[in-house]
Amino acid sequence: MANTSHPHHSQTRTENSGHPIILFFVCGEGLGHTSRCLKAAQYCEAQGAVCHLAAYGQSHAFLTKSEWPRLRTIPREVTLAGNMGLFCIRKTLWNSKAVPRDLARSYRQARALIADIKPDIVIADTMYAPVEAARREEVPVLFITNQNSFSTLAGGGENGWAALGRLVSWYLTLPDKVIIPDFAPPATVSRFNIEIPPGRENQYRFIGPLIDISREHYPCAKKTIFVSFGGEPFKIPLYRHLAEIAGRRSDLAFEVFAQVPGLPETTDNFHTHGYVPDLLAHLCCAEVAILHGGLTTLHEALFFGKPVVMVIDPHHPEQGNNARAITEMGAGVMIRGDEADTERLEAAIEEARQLSVPDLSTRYTAENGRMLLWKEIQETLHHPR
Repeated sequence: MANTSHPHHSQTRTENSGHPIILFFVCGEGLGHTSRCLKAAQYCEAQGAVCHLAAYGQSHAFLTKSEWPRLRTIPREVTLAGNMGLFCIRKTLWNSKAVPRDLARSYRQARALIADIKPDIVIADTMYAPVEAARREEVPVLFITNQNSFSTLAGGGENGWAALGRLVSWYLTLPDKVIIPDFAPPATVSRFNIEIPPGRENQYRFIGPLIDISREHYPCAKKTIFVSFGGEPFKIPLYRHLAEIAGRRSDLAFEVFAQVPGLPETTDNFHTHGYVPDLLAHLCCAEVAILHGGLTTLHEALFFGKPVVMVIDPHHPEQGNNARAITEMGAGVMIRGDEADTERLEAAIEEARQLSVPDLSTRYTAENGRMLLWKEIQETLHHPR
């Protein structure tokens, strides 16, 4: 492996100007990666950095809509697959036969971008090939992730998941630091997805959620049932169940956010929305939020103190574990998406309405993910591994 020491010419530029060039590589499998990298890049630029973002798929599309001025296209490294919208490890592995080829292509593209942009530091959010590319180019590299351990609610495949966890944990020895965008223990939402190997505690850094929310801009209320849990095929009937609940419960006002065909028609207390530029303006008004188990959205709900109903794909190796942690915190109710019917959903909503979400406001202040990431960037630039 190449030495990770920072090249002299780039180090001198950073120290003299105070304006480091940062290159983010963003995973496109879900928008949580995109959202947190965008928030991080915006903050870094406010501190004087120049940030380039490289992405693919829906991540690239989102960043294009956001009009990020320095955006590059990169290839994907893995293709996730499912069966009727439920995550399927067999299909994912079948689709991933070309992973060695795709990783090689990603590596070549990453090295080309690094040579072209000449960043002072690379930040890879769940993108693996750019880590080795940065090392080969002798550029410091941080790796953002909230998972190196895998399991599902449905069970099965434990040996395979354990092997994947060992492989990922080995790979995470390569970057200068592993950045976990979550609260430090014991409040870690991704606690069941993270296992820090013995002896590597100093390499893993909990920085807090990578979000940017002003309480002044989002005054909270308790008016609606906020619904945003994706558009996979198995979830379409669930929207119909919610519309049925709305039909018999005039005391509940559902605000549904999904860009999928086949949604129920809008009624007096069941409103459907397509794309909206700011979901937080709606989330802050919720009495209960119905979500999947993605980490970023759960952090946003916790920020506003909103109890959640989490509709979980039981075969997904991350979201069910996040939901377990939220349930343990007393902040939400978990329901398997493949078992959800009208009665179970209504019961889960009622249970969530009775919850008192723990106040984490002091943690959000103390563990400001954007500020602490900037601190890690500065430390890595001045003291590379």
